[in-house]
Amino acid sequence: MSTLEEQIDIEAPVLAAWEQLHRVHEYPRFLGGVRSAQPHGRNLAHLGVEIAGGERDVEAEITDRGRGRVMAWRTLDDPPLHGAFALRPLDRAHTRVQIRVEYNPAAVHRIFGGPGGFALAGAVERTVRSDLELFRDLVEARVAAAAKPAGPVVDAPGIETVNGV
Repeated sequence: MSTLEEQIDIEAPVLAAWEQLHRVHEYPRFLGGVRSAQPHGRNLAHLGVEIAGGERDVEAEITDRGRGRVMAWRTLDDPPLHGAFALRPLDRAHTRVQIRVEYNPAAVHRIFGGPGGFALAGAVERTVRSDLELFRDLVEARVAAAAKPAGPVVDAPGIETVNGV
């Protein structure tokens, strides 16, 4: 098994990042190669994945550990992958997102094709790094949108209110 660890700091509270990790149906927005994602059952997700021209349906199990700070996951079929997201508060408005991925390079190459050896490790590293950047951008955009004050609302001709007041 090969292990990859990456991290990124985001301008968002831990809770915002935690909630985004649990929006399974939005995984295609920040996980490269994931074309569809549907939660089912108590802690399962069905993922439609495309990597290096190969397509595959993958079942994943997601488990929470660490009081809203660690989300572990593993595939239930080939390729055997597992890992975890860990969220570390830096302060009230900033979070460090750490990911650990363990994978069998031979199985990933056999199932999805693409490069092998060091080229495969480099491709996995670039994908995970890109996924973290997309995750950061998505969470930060959500936090910024939620922080924006609502604009004036016109209740009746000539009467404007802000937030219904």
